[in-house]
Amino acid sequence: MAMLDATAVTVALPAIGAELGSSLAGLQWTLSGYTLALAALVLLGGALGDRYGRRRVFLVGVVWFAVTSLACGLAQTTGQLVGARVLQGVGGALLTPGSLAIIQSAFPHADRPRAIGAWSALGGISGLIGPFLAGALIDAVSWRWVFLLNAPVAVVVVLVAVRHVPESRDTGSTGRFDVLGAVTGALALAGVTYALIAAGDGPGSPQVWVSAAVGVASGTAFVLRERSAAAPMLPPGVFADREFTGANLSTLLVYGGLGGYSFFLVLQLQTVLGYGATQAGAAMLPAIIVITLLSARGGALAARVGARLPMAVGPLVAAAGVLWFARIGPGSSYWVDVLPGSLLNGLGMSLVIAPLTATVLDAAPDHLAGVASGVNNAVARAANLLAVAALPVAVGLSGDDYADPTALTGGFRVAMVVCAVVMALGGLVAWRTVRRDTLRV
Repeated sequence: MAMLDATAVTVALPAIGAELGSSLAGLQWTLSGYTLALAALVLLGGALGDRYGRRRVFLVGVVWFAVTSLACGLAQTTGQLVGARVLQGVGGALLTPGSLAIIQSAFPHADRPRAIGAWSALGGISGLIGPFLAGALIDAVSWRWVFLLNAPVAVVVVLVAVRHVPESRDTGSTGRFDVLGAVTGALALAGVTYALIAAGDGPGSPQVWVSAAVGVASGTAFVLRERSAAAPMLPPGVFADREFTGANLSTLLVYGGLGGYSFFLVLQLQTVLGYGATQAGAAMLPAIIVITLLSARGGALAARVGARLPMAVGPLVAAAGVLWFARIGPGSSYWVDVLPGSLLNGLGMSLVIAPLTATVLDAAPDHLAGVASGVNNAVARAANLLAVAALPVAVGLSGDDYADPTALTGGFRVAMVVCAVVMALGGLVAWRTVRRDTLRV
């Protein structure tokens, strides 16, 4: 449900901007408000699942997500929509880490890479449906149905989970929750994100510097808190493992590039090539089809040859696809300029998704499955958050530039190069930090 929403909302951005009169910053916050809450609270969501039951917290998140989705669909202003998206992110923080932690606790070690590959493939099915369904709903009815659709999906998820998902928890999880850690972590992300987005309208303004200072100070306080707390939300000891740290750094780079290119690609297709929402959604299908079909095989490959090779090669192939997208401009052909890049990107991501996630979970003790899943999800969401906030500023876009084909094309091409380089660096980090025999059975 969360993956369906993520891909669908990206396609809906131009329609949302047109109806609500949003600026580029408003569209950034439509994505970033959700991602901010998710990234800031996903560690707490994982810890809650470890203590009170992963299925229980997962179900609470599903219901919360559905209710706040209704609020998003009924929003009348950009501010209302962003506020509802922040609350929706809280629900996402409860349900997202639970799904992986449930898999980690329910499957034996040898079966986990393949199980996580299946999880990735099923998520890919949601991603496959999301852009096309969102485009069809936007063109036929309204962007609001992108959010309203989550309510019936949630009913199905709850019924299936109650009947078929086993409960699991960490029996050693006791003590007080690290509320101060959660607050300082959220303020750090919020301050930095606000500073980056606000910089698009004037990098020298006081609000940029004040919010940046708040973000840096809160980040420092977060690190000090986690090092001194008796029961930290983010146990610093987990980063003593070289593979855990390296795999999460690789996640930060790969998903940062992925989030940045996805944001720009949808705008470019609709603003410059004149695609409707349905066409833009359909243009994203090839990559998602490849991910859906091959992610489980990526997990199986890691079980045969080890995690390092697919984790290093996958980001390079995906980066080549993103670099191909830089060709897209006025008069570009879908078959020559869009499809090859989409296929390359999908192939690369199908190699890396399952081994990357499985390596993170494998490097952590089983009783910290929720924390490990939460860390990896937080890193992935923070990468997306920072990419969407920083890239427009970095390539010189602001205000209503997303609706100007000439201004957008120049920024888009630079952004594709930046995203490709960042993803390639993710592969290099994996090659240097992940052992050759990790996940091999």
